[in-house]
Amino acid sequence: MLNARILLAEDDEIMRVTLHDRLVADGWQVDEARDGDEAGKLAEENFYHLVLSDIRMPGMDGTELLAKLQRLSPITDVILMTAFGNVEDAVTCLKKGAADYILKPFDMDDLVIRMKRILEAQAIRARCVSLEESCPESRSAIVGSSRVTRSLLNLIGQVAITDSTVLITGESGTGKELVARAIFQGSKRSEQPYIRVNCAAIPEGLMESELFGHEKGAFTGAEARKIGRFEMANGGTLLLDEIGEMPLHLQAKLLRVLQEREIERVGGTRTVKVDVRILCATAKNLVEEVRLGNFREDLFYRLQVIPVNVPPLRERREDIPELCHFFLEEFMRERGAPLELSPEALDALGEYDFPGNIRELKNIMERVSVLCHGPLIHPWDLPIDLGGKSDPGDEKVQKLSEAVAQAERACLMKALRHTDGNRTEAAKILGISRKNLWEKLKHHSL
Repeated sequence: MLNARILLAEDDEIMRVTLHDRLVADGWQVDEARDGDEAGKLAEENFYHLVLSDIRMPGMDGTELLAKLQRLSPITDVILMTAFGNVEDAVTCLKKGAADYILKPFDMDDLVIRMKRILEAQAIRARCVSLEESCPESRSAIVGSSRVTRSLLNLIGQVAITDSTVLITGESGTGKELVARAIFQGSKRSEQPYIRVNCAAIPEGLMESELFGHEKGAFTGAEARKIGRFEMANGGTLLLDEIGEMPLHLQAKLLRVLQEREIERVGGTRTVKVDVRILCATAKNLVEEVRLGNFREDLFYRLQVIPVNVPPLRERREDIPELCHFFLEEFMRERGAPLELSPEALDALGEYDFPGNIRELKNIMERVSVLCHGPLIHPWDLPIDLGGKSDPGDEKVQKLSEAVAQAERACLMKALRHTDGNRTEAAKILGISRKNLWEKLKHHSL
């Protein structure tokens, strides 16, 4: 791991200087401590990827330092060194949580190999976190061959090879996260971590800690140091989804990170250098948000180095048949049943405006794959608000109350789809209070 930060705790000066020079020669940042107490203070003030510590030292010994690091920074690995050890001591240290145990005198190359192995494992764990977060998206692709889609794919290819900040805009459900992932996969950082943060899903009081991390004791419940998303993405890419929802006071801190390439943890007093490519996505009109005072103008221009607009589905109707086939293939694999759209159903889908865009189309395909009565999907299998008609053989007349309830339910669902489940926005569109919307949702079991 390049730019790894190492803490070396060794009371023997000759040994400490020898180790320090070798580790620095291998490209690592190394801080020295002459005893356990000094090492403990440095660990409180800084984050270290790896600690190399002698067991027998004045003040705090190596095992006590190990215990302290486990409380302060659980993700930091520790290698313990000793000249007075045996197999039983090694087993005990490993049981207590040490990453490795080495007997003095040792071959310096052997130590470096062990340290590189541990740091590589850390990098793999960080990569696994990013893969777990993006696993559903990794199976998806940008589908379509229309002129609009081809232009978008060409722009992604041009943007990906740079290291510039990208602002991805577009209506909800258009696939902004897929565009961000395609940019990451085509970049020179594609083998590094890819971390996503949904700014709309994190409570305002926790967002600063989530992004920048916090120190032990920074607030009630902060029992150990926590590494934030910026540090997790170090060397890789960070996607700030729904950036328009970020509070103003954090926008100022983000602007400083973009300019200085360094962060400061909550409750911390020292800055931490980070090398992260920033991708941002939003469904909001940030120009309007700037005008209203909800978004910083200087941050907006700093983010919009390369703007990428993802078009709504109604502007790329030629892609609807291809998208339908793609989603039906996915649901057929899950259910093991053949499915096909009739020409009439495909025509009905092509005439619909899809206010929820591709996400709405996918939900419709999933719904009809479950509810259709055979392998061929007819227009009457489609949702009524899309334009689907009743089965020609079904001439039953509904009661007026049932028809009104059905229409109200469809209207509620359409508003929720349009706002991607945001009840406050849906209530505004429907012209009712949020409480009234909640009561109606409860009444219709939505």
